[in-house]
Amino acid sequence: MKRIIIGTAGHIDHGKTALVRAMTGVDTDRLKEEKKRGISIELGFAPLTLPHGQSAGIVDVPGHERFVRQMLAGAFGMDLVLLIIAADEGIMPQTREHLDIIQLLGIKQGIVVITKMDLVDEEWLMMVEEDIREYLADTDLKAWPVIAVSSLDGRGIPELLNLIEQLAAEVQEKPALGQIRLPIDRVFTMTGFGTVVTGTLWSGRIKLNDALQVLPQEQTVRVRTLHVHNHKVEEALAGQRVAVNLQGIDISDIQRGNVLASPGFLKPTHRVSANLRLLKSSPRPLKNWARVRFHLGTDECLGRVVLLEHDELQPGGQGYVQIVMEEPVVCAKGDRFVIRFYSPVTTIGGGTVIDPHPPKQKRFNEAVLEEIAVKEEGDLLEVVMQEFNKRPDRIVSVEELSATAHSGTEETEEILAELHRQGLVQPLRVESRDLYISSLGLEQNTQRITQVLAEYHRRYPLRRGFPREELRSRHFKQYPVKVFNALLGVLEEKKSLRPTPPR
Repeated sequence: MKRIIIGTAGHIDHGKTALVRAMTGVDTDRLKEEKKRGISIELGFAPLTLPHGQSAGIVDVPGHERFVRQMLAGAFGMDLVLLIIAADEGIMPQTREHLDIIQLLGIKQGIVVITKMDLVDEEWLMMVEEDIREYLADTDLKAWPVIAVSSLDGRGIPELLNLIEQLAAEVQEKPALGQIRLPIDRVFTMTGFGTVVTGTLWSGRIKLNDALQVLPQEQTVRVRTLHVHNHKVEEALAGQRVAVNLQGIDISDIQRGNVLASPGFLKPTHRVSANLRLLKSSPRPLKNWARVRFHLGTDECLGRVVLLEHDELQPGGQGYVQIVMEEPVVCAKGDRFVIRFYSPVTTIGGGTVIDPHPPKQKRFNEAVLEEIAVKEEGDLLEVVMQEFNKRPDRIVSVEELSATAHSGTEETEEILAELHRQGLVQPLRVESRDLYISSLGLEQNTQRITQVLAEYHRRYPLRRGFPREELRSRHFKQYPVKVFNALLGVLEEKKSLRPTPPR
């Protein structure tokens, strides 16, 4: 059965939590202050069973402008969104901001739900629906269905559930194969169990006793127990809401925004290269080195934006940037993010991570911009060749190339095999490991070694040859001994060099 996460979005007091309660029977306002004030402050979660048995998880987010950061923590990982607009008020400020966030995160599937239809007459309801359709006409949500409901008397709820089930069939399921990645949105402790974290599993599958890493701390933990929708399970799959009981970490050493992942899969970073789009609704341009709030997954971090191709980015504009973080973040190529002005706190744009571990790069540099463009748009073969071309004489492993290209080792091995068939790279065998050098780099090394040997024999005509280790330490000390010997072995095979025979 397909695994789906449904999220709510919308202005404060427009009936998000009441709608979730009407659909599931669960009150997602769990905090005492939430019940006292009648608003959602934290993320709420509930299981939902659709008419024909399809199960889903619902993430209920706060609508108050002060809690947009909590809303963002819940929005990442949603497969389908219910954009909720109250019939008696229509589109309001947080409706617009949540709509912007939905578009920035690239959430394609959703329904516009007009709530509180019991508070207005039919004529007013039709007018509100018309206003909504007109407002959405210039957005990515223009094709989303619109339906009116009453959480009080239940009108429209069965039709909404059927519509959700129809759209759920079109949702592309998250990959349960591959590496584990779970952005943590809640941390608590349970008597007799210890530290428990919850989140939406973005990829992979978690099993009992799995050894995982908590990032950015890079602390190793072990899975003691697992729960999905309050049911104890032995395995959790991508696309499910998961509670993980962790052994090996104290509650004081973990927090919302951390990531639970397969060991070695992700590395913390203080800098990312990205394609950034500034919303048309941004109240002002974005200047170089502006301080922003960076949101990715459940994490929020302060950072500075380096504009690589603009003096300042105008509302509605787009361009390549580097974002320099004040604290380490955990991300991967292709991740969506949202940025907000540091002050006043307003959602102004977002984009896609192109390189999670880039070097510091110069502004207005064509070579830098071209390199980023290849990493963004090129296929894996182009990205790998770009890495070889930057330093042709560099000898690298499959693992290093995989990390740089943000790909799996099997994919990288297939690309390297193809590049070898095309004569563009040369493998070197070092202690059962395959290392690679570009054919251009091999040719450059051949020429340099030939020149060094020619000069050596000119100066010492009576000597039999240049000792290998002396050649390496004096002219090629960037290569370890075994790597350099493997390089010489390839050149000998190609008859580019001739070893001195023993006496």
